Amino acid sequence: MTTSPEKTDLLAAFAEQRALLLITLRGLTDEQAARRTTVSELTLGGIVKHLAQGEETWTQIMTKGDGELPDGMLDMGQYRMAGGDTLPVLLERYARAAHATEEAVAALPDLDVSVPLPKTPWSPPEPQYWSARRILLHLIKETAQHAGHADIIREALDGANTTARR
Repeated sequence: MTTSPEKTDLLAAFAEQRALLLITLRGLTDEQAARRTTVSELTLGGIVKHLAQGEETWTQIMTKGDGELPDGMLDMGQYRMAGGDTLPVLLERYARAAHATEEAVAALPDLDVSVPLPKTPWSPPEPQYWSARRILLHLIKETAQHAGHADIIREALDGANTTARR
């Protein structure tokens, strides 16, 4: 299967954002990944868990195209490391989600494919549709935003920052 230049470029941009996040997480213990370092509830492990869940959810929305609410999409626990979570397991889940997203995008005929969005408590009354392109751009934006959050949390944790660790 051939991949369009647009798909290639967007997937490369997405991979770069994921890689920046992973630099920020290098060398952390589970305890560090679960620690809050700012007034925010966000933790480094919680960010990884949320981004993995986000990719799983949006990839399902994009590939199924049925408008159904994927399991876990509204689960607020996705933002925190639970007692049994470990950073290596969360990172493996994130890697699997990334691979699944890349495969799903590559398999699409093009990024103009339009899918219905699931109904959520904040949805407008009329059905909403997004193109696969918009879903992919949304995931890139989410990853970049949370990579920035992660960099601040990590710097507050032990002084490390992504720019210096590249």
